[in-house]
Order: sequence, then C-alpha cells, then structure tokens
Amino acid sequence: MLRAVAYLAEDICSFEFVCPQGRPLPAFSAGAHIDVHLPGGIIRQYSLCNDPAERHRYVVAVLRDPRGRGGSLAMHEQLHPGAMVTISVPRNHFPLAANALSYVFLAGGIGITPIMSMVAQARAAGKPFHLYYCTRTPQRTAFLRKLRPLIEAGVALVHHDYGDVANSLDLRHVLRDYPAGAHLYYCGPVGFLDAVEHAASGWPAQAVHCERFSAPASSGASDDPEADAPFEIELAKSGKRLTVAAGQTIVDALVANGVEVDVSCRQGYCGTCMTRYLAGQPLHRDSVLDDEDREDFVMICCSRARGRSLVLDL
Repeated sequence: MLRAVAYLAEDICSFEFVCPQGRPLPAFSAGAHIDVHLPGGIIRQYSLCNDPAERHRYVVAVLRDPRGRGGSLAMHEQLHPGAMVTISVPRNHFPLAANALSYVFLAGGIGITPIMSMVAQARAAGKPFHLYYCTRTPQRTAFLRKLRPLIEAGVALVHHDYGDVANSLDLRHVLRDYPAGAHLYYCGPVGFLDAVEHAASGWPAQAVHCERFSAPASSGASDDPEADAPFEIELAKSGKRLTVAAGQTIVDALVANGVEVDVSCRQGYCGTCMTRYLAGQPLHRDSVLDDEDREDFVMICCSRARGRSLVLDL
C-alpha cells in the first residue's frame, strides 16, 4: 500500500510503501531497487532510498519527467496515498562492497536515491565516506535537510552548477587520488556518469561501481558483424530450440513461442531478465552485469549470441 507521498524538491516526490497488514517487509541492502507496477501495465524500477535497517517500509524518490517513458508521470499524477500498488521484492545489482575500507559517493540529480541508502549503511557499519552531490539549483536538491548534518560535519558536499557547465564540480580533482581500499559509487544522468567514468580512469576497475537509469548509448550498436546475425537458442530444461532472427530479441523469440519470462526495462539495465546460460558465448549489451557475472549470466532482453547458438538454463 502507498502510505504517503511527500514533496522533496522541485518536481521530486518520495513515495512510501508499506504492507497493509503491518507485517515486516523483506529485508534489503543499500543499492537495491523495486519494480513498481503502475496503471496501464507500466512497470518501472526505482531505487530504495531509506535506511536498509528499516523493515516496515520501502521509500523511493521519483523525478517527474514529462519527456520520459511515462513512468514518472504515472507516479506523480496517478498514485495517491491509500492506493494498493503491486511492487516486487527488492533486487540489488549495485551493492556496497563489504570489504571496502572507505567509500566515495557521487550523485547527480535524482541519482542521489540509491546513495542515500548507501550513506545510511556506511554509517551503520562505521565506515568512513565522503558524498559529493551535484544538482542544478538548491530548489532541485532532494534530501537537503537530511544531509545538512553531514554537510556541517564535512563528509558531504552539495554542489550547484545552475545549468552552466563551467560551474560543474571538478571531478578530476575529486578523483585524482585513489585512497587505498576505497570504493567509488556513482549514479545520475548519462552525461554525469560519463564524466565520472573519465575522471576515475586511474582507479582500479574493481573499486568503481556505477548504476544507470538507461542503457548506455553504445549498447545497441556495434561494428561487429555478429551483432545482429540470426542465431539459435536451446532451452536446456525442455530441449526446445528456437531461432532468434535479426532485429529480434531473445525475449521476443521466447514470448512468440509461448515461453513466459520476466522482463521489464527491455534495455538491459534493470536486471529483471537475468538468465543463466550453460553453453555458447553471449554478446553482452547490458549495463548491469560485471565481468564475473557475465561468465554465467546474460540479459536476454537486449543481448545476443556470438556464434550460432546459446544454451539457456530455461
């Protein structure tokens, strides 16, 4: 049940979900997100921004975006306190590294949402951290009151660029040195993510973690001649073999042949359709899986096969 909607900043509201029977909700860890099922069959993923120690509620914050795909407008305009809303259990493809000695958090705009949960978890673990939060103006800065004690303590910095690139935070300076044992977590719009990635090029790859709101621009296009070639998939549990045509996704081929699969974003960034593969070589196009995950899993909403076939654990 949606218990409360609260204004956080210009065009940003928080949405608090609880169990109508008052029972504890499934536990979650910092960086987790939930699927929210909206009117019209829309499903969107939103990061949990409350303290992971809280078991009585899930809280997400959503930026109203008239140029988006309709999810944020539905959240802001069609959901009201008291409404019964279907949500998923939390999933986490952006977890905090428990072995980190310290954390650096970088958030751009609404990318602050998973970072707020991470800050709470880091504080509970007694791990040092520093937060850099970049927004357009104070009026568009969510959680400013909650962050005020951290700003005064010198462990958080809120930077406003007022729409002028020349006023952007000097990311090269922020990330110039790599503190031994530190891990970097960043989230925000595409331009911000690209800038952080470039500035953090001197950091160890295993210490840098990013979450995207959409698939990177390069994920769908490739000069690889196999990028859109037809291939076969074999479903290991049934032995069924299907052809995935050029221009068709694995999910589309499965659904066309009566195989039901869980899918949401269809762009490779939400993690809903993560599937284990048993043989073959995927041509990965997602922005969720790390190198270790890609040895066993593939996002079937966007990825293809390098070669003639791929065996899925379905």
